[in-house]
Amino acid sequence: MGFGDLKTSSGLKVLNDFLADKRYIEGDVPSQADIAVFDAILSPPPADLLHALCWYNHILSYQKDKTSLPGVKKPLSEYGPVGVADSTAYAGPRLEEDFDLFESDDEEESARLKEERIAAYNAKRATKRALIAKSTIVLDVKPWDDETNMVKVEEYVRSIQMDGLLWGQSRLLPIGYGIKKLEIGCVVEDDKVGTDILEEQITAFEDYVQSVDVVSFNKI
Repeated sequence: MGFGDLKTSSGLKVLNDFLADKRYIEGDVPSQADIAVFDAILSPPPADLLHALCWYNHILSYQKDKTSLPGVKKPLSEYGPVGVADSTAYAGPRLEEDFDLFESDDEEESARLKEERIAAYNAKRATKRALIAKSTIVLDVKPWDDETNMVKVEEYVRSIQMDGLLWGQSRLLPIGYGIKKLEIGCVVEDDKVGTDILEEQITAFEDYVQSVDVVSFNKI
């Protein structure tokens, strides 16, 4: 099992697919498993990997108190889907040019380097995209009853198009009594699209939608 190399786009894609139906790496609450995977990522996942990006931003908020999270931190290869090779495992001597100049056996030094990379990445994004502030939003769309056609609900939601809005991945989650809700993510430009506009337009499909809740809202 494993995610592969989380420093690469392919590894982040595996992580994103893994989180498509999960909120955390293990269990229903943040734990040392999330910290172990988070520490293996160099910078925030791109916006098109919405599940991974939302999870990353959520776990980022626990960094100051990460030692208080439950569980025991295990090697990275012990987390993730079955059947993915751990490309980060040692595979014999490497040529000099293949050495990662950021690698360190000192956990404190590694953490410092990671913080510096994240700070540099955020500074670069702030400079490059100061005029286009964006956020990722995850919404819960709840139907009236178990007879509501959820395929139609998603079609109606995605039919909402406006400048600065990009719909992402979605999934159906049970909420009891045979009823399922639609959880759907999107990336928005903050100056053009807000949660109030989205809620208003989605609830306008009143024959299908009972209510809309914001699950998460994170700046990119």
